[in-house]
Amino acid sequence: MDTSQRGTPDFILLFLTFLLVGFGIVMVFSSSSPIASFYLQDALYYTKKQVLFAIVGLVVMFFVMNMRIEKLKKWIVPVNFMIIIMLFMVLFTEPINGAKSWIPLGSFGTIQPSEFAKIGIILYIAALICKKGDQFRNFKTGLLPVLTIIAFISLLILIQPDIGTAAILIFGTMLVVFVGGANLKHLLGIFAIFSGLMTLFLLILTNIEITSGPINERLSRFTSYQDPWADPLGGGYHIIQSLYAFGHGGMTGAGFGQSIQKLFYLPFAYNDFIFSIIGEELGFIGSTLFIITYLLLLWRGLVISIKSPEMFGTLVGTGIVGILAIQALINIGGVTNAIPITGVPLPFISQGGSSLITSLISVGILLSISRENNRLAKLEKK
Repeated sequence: MDTSQRGTPDFILLFLTFLLVGFGIVMVFSSSSPIASFYLQDALYYTKKQVLFAIVGLVVMFFVMNMRIEKLKKWIVPVNFMIIIMLFMVLFTEPINGAKSWIPLGSFGTIQPSEFAKIGIILYIAALICKKGDQFRNFKTGLLPVLTIIAFISLLILIQPDIGTAAILIFGTMLVVFVGGANLKHLLGIFAIFSGLMTLFLLILTNIEITSGPINERLSRFTSYQDPWADPLGGGYHIIQSLYAFGHGGMTGAGFGQSIQKLFYLPFAYNDFIFSIIGEELGFIGSTLFIITYLLLLWRGLVISIKSPEMFGTLVGTGIVGILAIQALINIGGVTNAIPITGVPLPFISQGGSSLITSLISVGILLSISRENNRLAKLEKK
């Protein structure tokens, strides 16, 4: 591939990505070493896996970065077709922690198709909006087909069940729809209907009789955020242990590696609740610096997206930034008890191959857009 005519990538975004991935590996080591040492006799077990995932993700990121954004279009349909097949396949797998979200790959671990679905649907919706052009403002022939696709993919993820990932996908794609120029009246009507359905859904959840079983246990954790101490050993256990971690961290933190909650108190300390360990070991100041770094990455991604001369680049970039921001917000909001826990990983930080690789692929797409932006800017100066 001739890349001599390509512009330079956004080095600020590249640096921030390396910074977050490196920090994530360090925090995975800190948060996972006790449990890995006790159960697996290898304190570096999860850390080594995360390093491997990071290497694979970075290789794919650099590959995507060197591909013109327009050339991605020819891969959109086959990639989404494969993702849909995998989303059906997970329904026939054995549940893990109450959800059928992973396909086992033997000694290689598992793959989570819903993580890849977030990128695939953003690319597909963006390409569809660009293809429809002005017709997209028509509800029947423009917006309705797009909403049907979003609803179909979201439903496949919801029935796993994976409420968190489905919510990320819905909000991320609706951001693309909004930026794509959908009729505001149509969007307001959809928002009203969606809000009504979500309110009804939450009312049902908060009044449901929780019985035994992994799925009902997940529902219990979801509904107990209003008063986790009402069921401290059941649905409220996770969030109570998470809040203890933040309390122990205080302003300056207990110090790196000095977390108490990771010592078999806080479940999934190296995955869904890794931000709790960040708060405990690095304190409010360290957590704030981390969030600022995250916001800088999102800001660079948004700037790159806005500067794209192609509508497709703007829509894809905006959707990617939106998904990363929404996922981080849901994760951090959940572990701090600002919103119900839904069990989604923190992008770039949480241990897990599918999440890390898809996050790096997303950055690769943004870097590809930035290269095209810089190429055109260079041509304008000549």
